[in-house]
Amino acid sequence: MAVVPLHYRFDGPRHAPAVLLLAPPGVRWTLWEPQMPELTRVLRVLRVNHRGHGASPAPAGDYRLADLGADVLALLDECGMDRLSIVAAGLGGLLATWIAAARPERVRRLAYLAGAAVVPRTQPWAAIAERARSSGMAAVAEGVMRPWFTPSFADDRPDVVTRLADDFARLDPAGFAGWCTAVAGADQRAQLRGVRAPALVVAAAHDPLLPPGHGRRLAAALPSARFASVTGAAHLVGIERADRVNELLMEHIAR
Repeated sequence: MAVVPLHYRFDGPRHAPAVLLLAPPGVRWTLWEPQMPELTRVLRVLRVNHRGHGASPAPAGDYRLADLGADVLALLDECGMDRLSIVAAGLGGLLATWIAAARPERVRRLAYLAGAAVVPRTQPWAAIAERARSSGMAAVAEGVMRPWFTPSFADDRPDVVTRLADDFARLDPAGFAGWCTAVAGADQRAQLRGVRAPALVVAAAHDPLLPPGHGRRLAAALPSARFASVTGAAHLVGIERADRVNELLMEHIAR
C-alpha cells in the first residue's frame, strides 16, 4: 500500500529536542491538548492525525502496522527529523513499538500511556471495523468510547466527552476501520527485543480496555523500562489525570 501524507503540525521551540505524539485510533491530535503547555516549554512537539483522522487521507481496505509506520517514517524524512522521542496513547503504542523496533537509531526515548504488547483476541476490532464500514461511525461510537473515561469524569466534564464524541463522528470510516484491522489480535512480544530506547509505561488503574496488567507485561518485556500506575483514570489517562501524566512525561522525556 502506498504511503499516505499525514496531516501534522509542530509546536514549541524550533531548535529544541523533538517529540512525536501518537494518538490511538478514533482520536485526533487534540487528544494531547492537556500535555501541550508542559511539553512545549522545552520540546519541539510534532502531532499527527492518522489515516482518516483530521485531514489525513483514508485509502480503502485493511491496513497493516507496517503501512501506518511507513506513513510516519515518510513524514519524519520529509521534515528532516533524524532522532526524536515518541509518546503514544492506547493502541497508538503499537505504532510506537513498530517504529522503535524498525528504526531503533531514530528513537531517543519512548512513553506509553495505557499501552500493551498484545491486543487481546477477545476485543472485537475486526467486527468493529466491519460495522464502521457498513454502518458508519455512529454505529460503533458507544462501544468504542465507553472505556475512555471513568463515570465520575464523564459526569464532571461532559464538555470533554462531547468534544471527543464530535471528533469521533467526523472520522472517515475507511480510515478508522483500516486502523482497527491493523491492531486486531496484534502481538509484538518478539518485536520488543529490537527496541533500544528507554521507555516509560503508564497504566491507568481503572482502564477496562487495557488494564494495568498489560502495561506491567509490556514494561517487563522491554529491555529498559519503568512502569507507573496512575489512579483515578480510565483508558485516556492523559486527559483524565493530566497532572500526574505530565509530571511523569516531563521527568522521562524532557530530562
